[in-house]
Amino acid sequence: MGRPGDGGVERVDVVVVGARCAGSATAIALARQGRSVLVLDGARFPSDTLSTHLFFPAHVAEVARLGALERVRALGAPTHDVAGLWGDDVMVDGPFAPFEGHAHGWSVRRPGFDHALVETAREAGAEVRESTRVTDLVWGGGGRVEGVRWRDRDGEEGTVRADLVVGADGRHSTVARLVGARAHHEVPNHRMMAYAYYRDPPHADRHAALQWRFGRELGTVFPCDGGLSIALLMSPADRADEFRADPTATFEATLATIPPMAERFADAERVTKVRTSYKHPKYFRHSAGPGWALPGDSGHFKDPVTAQGIRDAMRFGRLLGEAVGPLIGDHAAIDRATRLWERDRDDQCLDMYQWANGLGEADEVSPIESAAYRWLAARPDGATEVLDVFSRRRLSTEVFSLGRAARWAADALRHPRAGRAEVWRTLRRDAVREARRRREAIAFTRVRAASARAGLQPPLPASVDGQAMVSPPSTTTV
Repeated sequence: MGRPGDGGVERVDVVVVGARCAGSATAIALARQGRSVLVLDGARFPSDTLSTHLFFPAHVAEVARLGALERVRALGAPTHDVAGLWGDDVMVDGPFAPFEGHAHGWSVRRPGFDHALVETAREAGAEVRESTRVTDLVWGGGGRVEGVRWRDRDGEEGTVRADLVVGADGRHSTVARLVGARAHHEVPNHRMMAYAYYRDPPHADRHAALQWRFGRELGTVFPCDGGLSIALLMSPADRADEFRADPTATFEATLATIPPMAERFADAERVTKVRTSYKHPKYFRHSAGPGWALPGDSGHFKDPVTAQGIRDAMRFGRLLGEAVGPLIGDHAAIDRATRLWERDRDDQCLDMYQWANGLGEADEVSPIESAAYRWLAARPDGATEVLDVFSRRRLSTEVFSLGRAARWAADALRHPRAGRAEVWRTLRRDAVREARRRREAIAFTRVRAASARAGLQPPLPASVDGQAMVSPPSTTTV
């Protein structure tokens, strides 16, 4: 492919903006079909990004589908052979069920992982151009996106025209902003994030991913590559000012309030600063339009408590590439395919989105949840059932059904440590939340359609007989 030498205009089948999980996956799927793909990213790889990078077996399966498994395995991250969730002095832990032959999790730091995907995309035949940012879109007659304008780190500029522009550039997507894509469903986060890396001592258990809930705090440990483990706190969002004032001291003091987590890190050495995210709303954005599509976080973002972002970015980037690859040259067919791809993504992700929203509430462990922990811990396959939801082998509504919730509520009412008044308060609260969840699920398609009818595109300059136009400087997110 290479850079042009005749005025800065290139032509490819698809231009992908963003080379991380969603972008590389899209590029791999397209390049394998013989399509010309140019990927533009402002970063230079390997490079880091804000992420806690936990993988479940379904994540590993997507890495394998992309052909990157051996590259990622070579980074040396320990396999997570078991996982556990602790609440109210009860640990629910056990093995993963296999997903497409993979029965382990991972935690792979993003510099190495993203670089592995980029190199896999290059091997497949895509051109990945680093240190190059998209500055604008090229518009054609009728409001179709027909390409991008770019600028590299040295100040060189150019234009790329393509049948499809894929915005795989994250939550703060430039492509989403320039096309005016807005959220049709969005809720604020109720937990913030703070994490740091620790060097594990030789005796640490590096094959288990663990989560603890203590009071309103939620903490996790994920052993990862480089002999490190990531310690993640998802504290209530109303504690953000404490963390802003002194991230390190607040992080270490909070970790110490979760006894089993403090014990896990007692002999470990913190080797990085504390990184934080205070505001990360959860959303579904309109993700397909004439000449453009938004896989990954640019189009949909779940609460990080379920660690599904990397898997879904890879999966729906790959599915997008597989869907549009055979249709290059037929704009109407491409646009139909991207609309169907968006609906399929939403259908597959809504259950997890809603479950993650519930887990992301900044609540203490309720008496009913305590009963659920006890019940699941007593079942031989209780932990695996829960892990099946994280691995997308089962729906959350199957494992956490209304029938089971009623059983747990009855157990809580009989438990000597649970106050009956508190159990009834929890039941009323949970009933309201469940009714709200069901209403959202039932109305989801209708709300999305009504939002789409309200209009996506920002105002365009006057068309001149279909001649290509650059989007106006006044373009803003709707």
